[in-house]
Amino acid sequence: MGGRVYKLDAMRNEWIFCVAVSLPALSWVCPAGRAQGAEQPALTLKVQAREVLLPVTVRDKKGALVTSLNAGDFTLTEDGRPQKIKSFARETDLPFRLGLLVDTSKSLADALENERKAAGKFVDTMLPGDGKTGRDQAFLVHFDHEVELLEDFTSSRGELHHELDEMGPTPRGQNDAQGPETAGDDRANDRQHNRGGTELYDAIFLASDELMKPKDGRKALVVFSDGVDRGSKETLNDAVDAADRANLAIYTVYFKGEQARRLGGFDGLGGDQRGGMGGGGYPGGGGYPGGGYPGGGYPGGGRRNGGGGRQREPEVDGKKNMEKIAERTGGRFFEAKKKDSLDEIYGEIAEELRGQYLLTYTPDVVDNEGGFHKIALKANKDDFVVVTREGYYAPGGDAK
Repeated sequence: MGGRVYKLDAMRNEWIFCVAVSLPALSWVCPAGRAQGAEQPALTLKVQAREVLLPVTVRDKKGALVTSLNAGDFTLTEDGRPQKIKSFARETDLPFRLGLLVDTSKSLADALENERKAAGKFVDTMLPGDGKTGRDQAFLVHFDHEVELLEDFTSSRGELHHELDEMGPTPRGQNDAQGPETAGDDRANDRQHNRGGTELYDAIFLASDELMKPKDGRKALVVFSDGVDRGSKETLNDAVDAADRANLAIYTVYFKGEQARRLGGFDGLGGDQRGGMGGGGYPGGGGYPGGGYPGGGYPGGGRRNGGGGRQREPEVDGKKNMEKIAERTGGRFFEAKKKDSLDEIYGEIAEELRGQYLLTYTPDVVDNEGGFHKIALKANKDDFVVVTREGYYAPGGDAK
């Protein structure tokens, strides 16, 4: 099995990739210039530069999808100001751009076979054709000690099934399983500096920024993990920011795995160097309306004390991490309490994606600085539950 492994160049703070030599035809030549197969023309939704596009899911109090509403059934505000909804409809012909992100760390090894099968059925549901020229496309990424792209955007169910069937730990994760003596000095150095483990936030950031951001269409990530991040260079805030800039929703599938039998990771909900619970941390450090984003701490949050002994890292609540990622991006959180419940969960995600509305509106205030804007969409009837993204970044500002 080969793929593209993402790494972060600490000297330049830019993403670079290492290409497996076993797949020379799939090489990426530079961060912005990876080779891809030609895509066939697909139906696109024409959106003006200043228009905002929101995927919207509506359920009744019993949890059933509501698919017969129109713009007049909703009230929309941006930063507290009323907005006029331009269009609101179910765009069943607009292509999907989907990403599967799978945690292959040792804590989830027992559930991996069930995950393969559930993700495979999801692929079959969301990609109705099995050719390389279909409109709906998906990619597959797995992560543990590093982030690896196993299959780029494709419409081929067969190619995705092949990679799912062969999926295991990343190359570095395999080395870790062999013990510290076999992995070389780099791994020992990483362990000493609290690096390595499960790079959840890096996986979300890369999938959003490098793969999803340049694409049009309805976009969503499905993330399977125990929610504990160990070793990412990006924070939870950075990951959510990247998803917002890519205009995508994240559906999180939480499986507890072995989390309860080990110490927490180094990047939890206890606040970080850029804000955290105390306020001002989300998004991008500029301050989230109504208070700070309760996201993860900065990697390496566990420090050595003055006497040279290790301080005990705080317990990480991976479930809350996964809940917040879904909530902030307009996706949905699922908890797989049993391995055999994954099939049902992935079926619900597929149903919801197929039942979404798309809403467009033009903001009443022009922002050319790339600021973040808070959105509130409410149904006029109290018995409807409305889910969409909590905000968006205006065009023109891509700085983190």
